[in-house]
Amino acid sequence: MKQLKFSEPLPELILSGKKTNTWRINDKKGIVEDDELSLCYNDGKEFAKASVVKVKETKFKNLTDEDKEGHEKFESEDEMYKTYSGYYKISISPQTNLKVIKFKISKDNV
Repeated sequence: MKQLKFSEPLPELILSGKKTNTWRINDKKGIVEDDELSLCYNDGKEFAKASVVKVKETKFKNLTDEDKEGHEKFESEDEMYKTYSGYYKISISPQTNLKVIKFKISKDNV
């Protein structure tokens, strides 16, 4: 099962149903629609299982309102780039490619 790790406070947002979408850069796991996922804290401990509903590859500059639905909000684009630069330890810009992954928590987690 493919694993996705999340920093605090994102696991709580996922479990509450407020976060149903994640953006990933350099997806080496090859996540595709219908994959089953193990959602984990950064330490690797699982907090939920989920299935992938939709996957889309795009650039930050091309993110749509639909891509942002179910994702945590940012005060500005600068804050978004700074946040993702911190997550990935690389410089993120409007030209950076990313994968938008929409997921649904498995019923046994509810």
